[in-house]
Amino acid sequence: MARDIRELFKDDKMAYEKMPENHQERFLKKLDEALPEASKKTKYSWFSIAASVVVLLGLSIGLYNFLQVKPDVSPAVAAVNEANTKTLGDVSPGLKKVEDYYLASINLELSKIKPTDETKDLFDGYLSQLNELDNEYQRLSLELTEAGPTELTVNALIDNLKFRLNLLYRLRSQLEQLSTSDSIDEEENEFI
Repeated sequence: MARDIRELFKDDKMAYEKMPENHQERFLKKLDEALPEASKKTKYSWFSIAASVVVLLGLSIGLYNFLQVKPDVSPAVAAVNEANTKTLGDVSPGLKKVEDYYLASINLELSKIKPTDETKDLFDGYLSQLNELDNEYQRLSLELTEAGPTELTVNALIDNLKFRLNLLYRLRSQLEQLSTSDSIDEEENEFI
């Protein structure tokens, strides 16, 4: 029959047994074997946490630098240089007319030239030379701004404009020669 435990304590029928000697030490030993101390792991846990933080910081900085949009320097520098550099027009009104004439003629010639698939390589070659001349013109304009107008700098700027225009005239004549030689070849092929 089931008896209430409270009644057993009241009746004091339950004998108090004494624990065997070294009972607590044996119990702790078994507990240590079943559950080893975590203190050994804590030595390395700080190092692993610190290493993880360093790796995460390194990866995040690397990813930020990789994904960061880097502006192209040349348009910004060109805009600043164009805003701050002197041109031939700043030196004298007569030189402004000369510069405007050449720049208008260069733009007109560029608009007249229509490259085809056959002449694209030739056209691209001339455009790369024109870009080099334009870069040189920008450098000369910067020199004009920094050192002031000298006869050599002014003449070099005008010569640069002349050379660009002559380059475009040569391109146009070569394109015309290619188109006439192509039309002659086509006529000869028709007769054969």
